[in-house]
Amino acid sequence: MSDLAVQGVGGGLTEVLRRRHLLGLLVRKELRVRYRASLLGLGWSYVKPAVTFAVYFVGLGLVLRQTSIPDYAVYLFGGLVVVSAFSEALGNATRSVVANGELVRKIFLPRELFPVASVCVAGVHLLPQLVVLLTGALVAGWRPDPGGMLALAACVLLTGLLATGLGLLLSAVDVLFRDVENVVDLVLTVLVWTSPVLYPTHLVERLLGAGSWGFTLYQHNPLTVAVDLVHRATWAGASPGNVALVPSDLVSRTVIALGTALLLVALGQAVFHRLSGRFAQEL
Repeated sequence: MSDLAVQGVGGGLTEVLRRRHLLGLLVRKELRVRYRASLLGLGWSYVKPAVTFAVYFVGLGLVLRQTSIPDYAVYLFGGLVVVSAFSEALGNATRSVVANGELVRKIFLPRELFPVASVCVAGVHLLPQLVVLLTGALVAGWRPDPGGMLALAACVLLTGLLATGLGLLLSAVDVLFRDVENVVDLVLTVLVWTSPVLYPTHLVERLLGAGSWGFTLYQHNPLTVAVDLVHRATWAGASPGNVALVPSDLVSRTVIALGTALLLVALGQAVFHRLSGRFAQEL
């Protein structure tokens, strides 16, 4: 079967995997469009998070004296890397089908390619940020350990699955209701405050109560788990006392979060498949 066929029912994410060369073409196209006529090109993947880190570190770490957290620079940057990667992936995935309306109307290819390509582009930008994070952690005294490397891999997997599931769901609904992308933008502006990126978890525990349902929901937020995982992978090893500050139930919460993310991928795929027949008409 040729890569471009008569419009019909797609094969979902399995079809995306089968036609991964098309996925690679879309990823390269998005990167070329984004950095067209840009002097720095992919270098912006370093500049943007560095500026964000500097603003938060000066504002919270120096002005508001949040440096009570040991190795605060590593703690802060690790969380920002996860949240910024997720925000980029979800924001672009939500707009991906509408942004590729010309392709959707004229030819048939697995429409899931568009949100998945947006997640992959965010992954390309994530790699240099992880290099900077690991280098900074090494300078701070961190040394790699098997548990930390496993936590980092789980963090990347969890973030990718979460962005893919929500991206499939929201990109399909966005075709019908364009307000979705504006709502997503609003949510993403406050996302950094919904996980322990800028502050320690015990402040939320003190506010909501250790055994409260609110704190339980906060802890089991998959993005909170992803941030805890990156802290376990890097920040925990920067100083001897940091390991004791890592949540003791992180393994069980990681299993639950990965299960939740997989369910979101299944839900997103089901909604996307159901609505995809209306894409060409709506666009």
